[in-house]
Amino acid sequence: MFLPAGSRDEMGPAVSNRFSVMEKFRKVAVLRGYEQISTPVVEYASTFTNEYVDMKLQNMLKWFNSEGEIEVLRPDWTTAIARALSSQEHKPQKWAYQGSIFKTDRPGMEDHQAGIEILHMPPLMGECESLLMAHSFLKSLGITEYVIELGHTELYESLVQELDLKTEDAERLRQAMHDKKQDEVYEIAFNHGDKEAAKELAALVDAYGGIEVINEYEERWKDKKNLIDMLAQMKKVAQILTESGSSDILVDLGRVKNLPYYSGMLYRGFLKKTRAVCFSGGRYDKLYDRYGGAVSAAGLAFDVDVLAELYKDEAPLERICIIADSNSLVFVEKLRQSYKNSIVDVRTKAADADQYDKIVEIKFIDGKYEVLEK
Repeated sequence: MFLPAGSRDEMGPAVSNRFSVMEKFRKVAVLRGYEQISTPVVEYASTFTNEYVDMKLQNMLKWFNSEGEIEVLRPDWTTAIARALSSQEHKPQKWAYQGSIFKTDRPGMEDHQAGIEILHMPPLMGECESLLMAHSFLKSLGITEYVIELGHTELYESLVQELDLKTEDAERLRQAMHDKKQDEVYEIAFNHGDKEAAKELAALVDAYGGIEVINEYEERWKDKKNLIDMLAQMKKVAQILTESGSSDILVDLGRVKNLPYYSGMLYRGFLKKTRAVCFSGGRYDKLYDRYGGAVSAAGLAFDVDVLAELYKDEAPLERICIIADSNSLVFVEKLRQSYKNSIVDVRTKAADADQYDKIVEIKFIDGKYEVLEK
């Protein structure tokens, strides 16, 4: 049978590695004090298409329900969890989730994620805990070769406020900054502001590198207290990560948000081996404005599929094949106890020796069952 475009079957290591990664995540989350949360896979489209989230309906798997309302398969965990937690008591909370999101604007449509959401924590505590959690989780997977990139969406937003931009031009400028098109950034900014503002925004395209970039801009923006405060936040987080043994730190002062609810620091993790993004997140206080509450919120999501591609068991289990028949199943089930912490596969015929570390056969000899190693 055929599958719809974008759907796929998965078998063998691709599945087992993913479940191993998710189990590692659950254990690390529990040990760091997170509670588990899950939301329905089916939601109303309006949860994600409103002005606070502004996800595109055309990128969702959707249908009309019997009442004529549009329902979708969950395209975003953070938004769904915000809906679920909007009426919760305002006290520090740490939540962990695992599951799929569905979007049509990417290969495969279904992505597997694991992530955390941290609410009502003081400034920088949510960001630091998110990234320290990422460090702990990647370490548990044996992944040490990765880079953390730090950004702050309000740097760009603060500079853009000086321009007279309509909605369409604002989006063009944001996209140009996202794509690192320096000439286009300068042109749009110059046409809606002055030369000085255009130069400042265009310079952000190249404001990427090590912590020394922050030092450079601390001097450049020394008379702009609001921007200096944001740089100080980034510098503090970088210091905490470095002293906690985290991997390489990069900064991107020109990073822009891809969803309107982001409202502060942004961060991503890149694997050095494949250059793939293995996690991303940030501060998203504005998401809770929809529900009428001032909420401090930060978190991140791991790309489980990316991590599963690199995952390897620390010590692969011994694989044992037992050749038996229906008459010897009770004896075989008791025999399993002597192969603790091993994979025991019971078959009725001789198996491919390359698949197993040991093959034994059960024979009924002189009135009793014997175990014969092949």
